Amino acid sequence: MNRRSWIGSFLLLVTVVSVGIGLAAWKYTSVQETIEASMNQPEPMESVTVALAREVEHRQMATSIGTVLALRSITLRNELPGTVRSVSLTPGQIVDTGMVLVALDVSVEEAELKAQEAQAALARTVLDRRKNLSHDRATTQEEVDRARADLDISLAQIARTKAIIARKTIRAPFHARVGMADLHIGQYLNEGTELTTLQGIDDAVHVDFTVAQQVAAGLREGDSVVVSAAGQSSTIPARIVAVDARIDPTTRNAAVRARIEGAANAPSPGASVRVRVPVGSLRKAVAIPASALRKGPGGDQVFVIESDKNGKMRAHLRPVESGAMLGDEVVIHAGLSASEQVAVSGSFKLREAALVTIAGSPEDKSGAGQMVVGER
Repeated sequence: MNRRSWIGSFLLLVTVVSVGIGLAAWKYTSVQETIEASMNQPEPMESVTVALAREVEHRQMATSIGTVLALRSITLRNELPGTVRSVSLTPGQIVDTGMVLVALDVSVEEAELKAQEAQAALARTVLDRRKNLSHDRATTQEEVDRARADLDISLAQIARTKAIIARKTIRAPFHARVGMADLHIGQYLNEGTELTTLQGIDDAVHVDFTVAQQVAAGLREGDSVVVSAAGQSSTIPARIVAVDARIDPTTRNAAVRARIEGAANAPSPGASVRVRVPVGSLRKAVAIPASALRKGPGGDQVFVIESDKNGKMRAHLRPVESGAMLGDEVVIHAGLSASEQVAVSGSFKLREAALVTIAGSPEDKSGAGQMVVGER
């Protein structure tokens, strides 16, 4: 019985080992076939459009928010109290120098002026009589001097009354545009009441803005800046006319004033504008479409398209140092050379050393798209 049991166990072991060897051989053959099949499959290929990095001369720009100011701008107020007799203030109206804008009631002053003129006439008559009498030695020199003083006092009172009348007649001090106003005939105005604002109409306007002290140190009178109004794509050239000699100790910024020639094309006084200020000197860089720039955890990157040793086009990830925007392009200061090809459309699906076909080239089986070149 023991001999038969041993033989049965041996046969079972041989059977199990044989089955295991057969399964291993089958698995090995299957794996090899899979490897051979994968080696025979074509490498995945991504279709992209490319652009050539073009060389540009670029100057770094700092951006600031500025305010447009008229060369002449005032808030109009009355110097003396009084009742409004006439008003010529229409918002937006253009007024000439000397035009009467507001006239206060001066009836009392005009009556006083008549009385003073009559008094002056009497004083002049008395003086003339005293002079004639002095020739005949019928009066003293003291009486002549007193008569002359009375005439001078009367003339001074007349001048004072005329000055009051003039101060109650408010005129435009310069050629200007009228701001908002809310005045009515018969309205009583206290001294110093705000009547309206006047913005001078000139051939130029000023733009005041602030820059960091490092930027201000490199600015000089006559330097060019670029001004753009909010919501507008067009830009307006301006020139710096003054840089404040004092740095604000709180913000460490310096005030700068630029001048825009041709006020007809400039934003209205008080408008907020964006001012681009040049910093440093011109230096060479390259420009590529903004859509070619990728943001990664290590910074800005682009996919550069290059040929491998077999002549196939492959994408290689390269870190770059990006700068300012130039329209639809971005300036690259380091990491990329002029005339290198970068992936634009379709770059989001690329990986390092990925095989690519340029849309529009003979390798592109679909025939869609065209090569995009970065020249403008």
